Amino acid sequence: MSSSVLVKEAVLITPSEPTPIQILPLSALDSQLFLRFTIEYLLVYKPSRHVLDKSATVNRIKAALGRALIPYYPLAGRVRARTNGSGLEVVCRAQGATFLQAASDLTSKEFEGAPRHKTQWRKLLSLQVADVLNGAPPLVVQLTWLSDGSATLGVGFNHCICDGIGSAQFLNLLAELATTCNTQKFTAQPIWDRFLMDPKPYTKLYQQKTTINHPEFKKVPDVCGFVSRFSQERLAPTSVTFDKRRVNELKKLTYSQSLYTSFEVLSAHIWKSWATSLKLPPNQTLKLLFTVNIRNRVKPSLPSGYYGNGFVLGCAQASAKDLVERGLGYASGLIKRAKERVDDEYVRQVVESVSSSGTSPDSVGVLIMSQWSRLGLEKVDIGMGRPVEVGPVCCDRYCILLPVYDQKDSVKVNVAVPASAVDKYLYLLKSIGT
Repeated sequence: MSSSVLVKEAVLITPSEPTPIQILPLSALDSQLFLRFTIEYLLVYKPSRHVLDKSATVNRIKAALGRALIPYYPLAGRVRARTNGSGLEVVCRAQGATFLQAASDLTSKEFEGAPRHKTQWRKLLSLQVADVLNGAPPLVVQLTWLSDGSATLGVGFNHCICDGIGSAQFLNLLAELATTCNTQKFTAQPIWDRFLMDPKPYTKLYQQKTTINHPEFKKVPDVCGFVSRFSQERLAPTSVTFDKRRVNELKKLTYSQSLYTSFEVLSAHIWKSWATSLKLPPNQTLKLLFTVNIRNRVKPSLPSGYYGNGFVLGCAQASAKDLVERGLGYASGLIKRAKERVDDEYVRQVVESVSSSGTSPDSVGVLIMSQWSRLGLEKVDIGMGRPVEVGPVCCDRYCILLPVYDQKDSVKVNVAVPASAVDKYLYLLKSIGT
């Protein structure tokens, strides 16, 4: 059963000053089929003061939200499909974002590990947007007071409008406004410019080059009932923290400590542990899909403050046999090469593909990984100090790398795995060198 959460207030917050009334097109990357969902963050706060004026705190956050929606006015609009079927657009008429205030019997201590089940904290963002094209607000914010005087901030962003970097950019502005009442100068001016991620006419250079294979879109045989297993078996949430020392131990296992980044070796270790625990047949093709920030990989670079979807998926691929049996350096190398393949031409091919055919990533044999540890979510101070926990509202089959409070070089790994594999997965993940 989910924990008790009582919603006490639900209101629409509109921009506190007049904003443009217009229709803004979303880019080809924004309009991808697999991005038509809501990014859901959960931030946990433990105020140092024993007595916090809850009413004043709520009023400050609501006022800050109204001010933040002035430069980010598309987040107060509504997303819809274009009539010509070429993608999505945002109707901007200051319709507003949703703000909720609630109370729960949970305490801050309960967020230190994984939830008991994947939807335990679902009601900490009570307005669940099932279809972002059905007139729902693209931004939902819920402040929930916990029984020990702590609080959570649940935030849902329409992924079509912004990616992780863009949403974190907005949240840090919201925090700035909630704590300084700064109405004149914004830290990072938001940039729309979605045309930058639309298809471009191919030059002769593009026409002459052989198209790079994009394995993230290529379907592979499901030889073991992979999809049905993940849809039918109960998924058990897990949460394991890696500090700098443990990551360095992983690097030593690759026999090339300076060759791979912390992300490459840690994601390789997670992928191998996950694959081994699932006991898949040797010939099952497996993929690790991970987000690659393209803001400085395209030519010209995307402007600072661009908050649209500025990423593509890197894809490392191997047979279950090779991934399980070969060393950590093998998987790390696959991930490193997948990252290196992402250049301007690679991105333009993805843009062209998703624009012309509505291509989506395959789900067979796939582990999706998203790196929230570098977004700056741990800095979002809305007047109660920095969050002591940062994570998703629901722990699901997607692996998320999270920041750890007061531990700059540590990473928390959150993912839900099939219950039959969870004990083996946790054993392997925690056993460096086995």
